[in-house]
Amino acid sequence: MWIILGVIAIVATFINLYMYKAGKDYKLAMAMGLSFTALTICADYSYLSRWVKAEDWAALSDVIPGMARVFWFLTIVSILLNIAPIFLERIHNK
Repeated sequence: MWIILGVIAIVATFINLYMYKAGKDYKLAMAMGLSFTALTICADYSYLSRWVKAEDWAALSDVIPGMARVFWFLTIVSILLNIAPIFLERIHNK
């Protein structure tokens, strides 16, 4: 499920950037991109909680360190890409 939500977050982010470039209202796409990013992280957290309940410590120790870095990076990139039109609009209006 987290993969599907992640793909939707990426698509919504590109729609956000496209709509800004086309001069259309991009705020709904921006909200969707950020929302689906959050839902992706929540879905993956739920998935990992199953491993905790099953006490699969080997799987957790293999996956968590790398995924933590990847999620931090992708979340920061998602935030920056989704709010970029706001900053560009402010720079353009000055």
